[in-house]
This record gives sequence, structure tokens and C-alpha cells, in this order.
Amino acid sequence: MTFIKLEGLTKRFGGLTAVDEVDFEIEQGKITAIIGPNGAGKSTFFNLISGFHQPTSGSITFEGKDITKTPPHIVARLGIARTFQTTHLFDTSSVIDNIIVGYRLRTKSKLFDAILRTKREKREEKEAFERAIEVLDFVGLANLADSPVSTISQESKKRVAIALALATGPKVIFLDEPAAGINPGETEGLAELMKKIVDSGITVCTIEHKMQMIMGLADNIMVLNHGAKIAQGTPEEIQNNPTVIEAYLGGESSAEVI
Repeated sequence: MTFIKLEGLTKRFGGLTAVDEVDFEIEQGKITAIIGPNGAGKSTFFNLISGFHQPTSGSITFEGKDITKTPPHIVARLGIARTFQTTHLFDTSSVIDNIIVGYRLRTKSKLFDAILRTKREKREEKEAFERAIEVLDFVGLANLADSPVSTISQESKKRVAIALALATGPKVIFLDEPAAGINPGETEGLAELMKKIVDSGITVCTIEHKMQMIMGLADNIMVLNHGAKIAQGTPEEIQNNPTVIEAYLGGESSAEVI
């Protein structure tokens, strides 16, 4: 069974076509990268899969189920998690409280349970805390559990955002420029974390502009330009693809920056 399949995926905003009839499959258990020049439609592509936008046309299937018009909270419950270019965290709250929010996607307690402190509320509160500690340890931030998010580094915030996504219990995680704004050493650390996520059984799909990192990390790469898919393949195939070189370098024959 195909894991994630996109057919003719298109999104128009008025006269602008942000994603243009993209056909693509994301393989389970692999690291897939989506690359392309600025404005290529990469984040819109993620927004379509995660339910934040509905496509103008085309279809999205996940594990054989059509999720084309499924709202984001249902998409998340099905097992699709994502991060954003800017870390959407509660800066004044502690790191662990941010992660607990993610696990609450899987709990069933209602307002009634919270007011009366029912057994279910207490049990799920304990489960949420334990899951938060588990994922913080997984991403290497257990020592920062009680720190306010506003006091930690940008690289740590990236890891918290990933931990928050992991706390939802995903089958696949979409990472939107996870290495943006961090130094080369930290970038290498995040690449290792992505490999660790895949080794744990969770599929990874990432948007990234740091080509050296992607070429050494991804199993499969899709290239978008002006919303359209212009290439897909292994890192070696993408580096030597003349259409990709044209899109990035305006016709230069060298692919050194790709």
C-alpha cells in the first residue's frame, strides 16, 4: 500500500498558482526532501498535505485513505505531524508544558473532567507528562524541561518544535526548514536527529535550503519551481539534473551549490 500519494495537486490563490499539478509519492521509512528556490511553493505544499489549505484540485491519500479535504486536527490524529518555518511555541511557558500540549491530541478528557479532576483526567495528565519527558529525552532536551521557552537557544527551540510534533504520536513528520537560522555544527546535530526519528519508525519529509545537509541526508528529493515539480530522484540524480541546475543557477553548468 502506498504511504502518501499526491495526484494532480494544485493550489491557486486568485491568479497565483502556488502548487501546480504535482504528482508525487512519499515512501514510508525514508527521508524525503522538498527543495526549490524561494517562492517555489514548498510551504504551501506542506500546508496542503497537513490540511491547513484545501487544494483547488487534485487528491491526497494517506495509507490508502483520501484526506484531500480533511481538516488539520483530523489529519494530525491520523498520524501526520508538522513543524513550521517559525517555531510556534508558547514562549512564557516551560519547555515541558509546550510538549504536553502536543500529547493532548491523543487524550479524551473534556472540560467536565478538568473541573472535577476525574480519574480519566488524572490518568491522562500523568500520561501526557510521561510522554513529554520521553520525547524531550529523545531530542536531547531533558535537561531543559522546566526552562521557559523564551530563555533557550534557537537550536533548542527547533528541537522543542520537533518534540512537540513527536508528542502527537505521528507516523510521518513534516519539517519546514528545521535548520534555518542555526550554525553548521547545530545543523549536523539536527540531521542526526532526523536519522534517529526515521530509525524509530517515523517517516520524515523536510523542506530545507541547506543543500549540503540534504544531499547527505535524503533518500529521495523532489524539486519544485514556480509551484511545479521539475525533478525528483536521488541526491546524485538531482545534483546532475540540468533542469534543476537551470532553476537554481540560471543555466550555469556547475551544481556545486546544489
